[in-house]
Amino acid sequence: IVVAQAPLIGVCNGRVADNLPPEGDVVAFYTANGITKMRIYEPDQFTLQALKNTPIELALDVPNEVIPTLAGDPAAATAWVQTNVISYTPSVQFRYIVVGNEVMPTDPISQSVLPAMHNIQNALAQSPAAANVKVSTTIRVDLLGTTYPPYAGAFADSAMAYVVPIVQFLAANGAPLLANVYPYFAYIGSSGQVALDYAIFGTGGRVVVHDGVLGYQNLFHAMVDSVYAALEKAGAPNLQTNGTVTSGTPKRPGQPVETYLFAMFDENQKPGAASEQHFGLFTPDKQPKYPLVKFTN
Repeated sequence: IVVAQAPLIGVCNGRVADNLPPEGDVVAFYTANGITKMRIYEPDQFTLQALKNTPIELALDVPNEVIPTLAGDPAAATAWVQTNVISYTPSVQFRYIVVGNEVMPTDPISQSVLPAMHNIQNALAQSPAAANVKVSTTIRVDLLGTTYPPYAGAFADSAMAYVVPIVQFLAANGAPLLANVYPYFAYIGSSGQVALDYAIFGTGGRVVVHDGVLGYQNLFHAMVDSVYAALEKAGAPNLQTNGTVTSGTPKRPGQPVETYLFAMFDENQKPGAASEQHFGLFTPDKQPKYPLVKFTN
């Protein structure tokens, strides 16, 4: 999900598979289903070409392994931005450049994330067509040392030195923080303490968790609000939204959560647990796995 300012839903376009439709077909399938936001995890020239002159806005990742090079060499960051962003603007609508996915504070790459963000932002600023593209990064929710109750959400002490400077950078530049929020993993790791209907939006509007004056009907909102609480404790200002929006979380009603569902298709080459290969909304032959309505904004 993206902690941000717009009532938008997108879908992540993972490609760790050997049986997916061609990139051009995937882009057309997004459009056919009314999906106007896409996230990809590395620059893919076929996808970028297919996105030209479409209504789809793109969140483009800088792969973790590339980050140290872009952090240590501004010229390399400029070249990366020129090749993968500026050469496609304005035909492709870039929304975010996401510097790294789930980099942990213990990873040596963590020292390079913020310098790379600075260098990429400076490179974007050189082009009027790309100057308004926001630069961010994606964190894992388990960087929080406390998540329950939601108001007590706080980053672990071991993560603060990594997170706080990034939060300050984002706040100074009006950019959001991306956080990977997976109710599924929270549910299966709860040893039976989380009810299934609470995890899958199945409570029928019934409040399950009380947090002071706030009531939670689903695990997703509780997890998002724990991230909000942690950001506040880390010094991030509250992000504002326009007053016509009525969605949001119990902690921030009327401030929507920009959400990128993971993922568009099952990925049969994803490493790890077997479940990692089955997060798709659709099978690789474009058959829906769940009852879906066409996405709208």
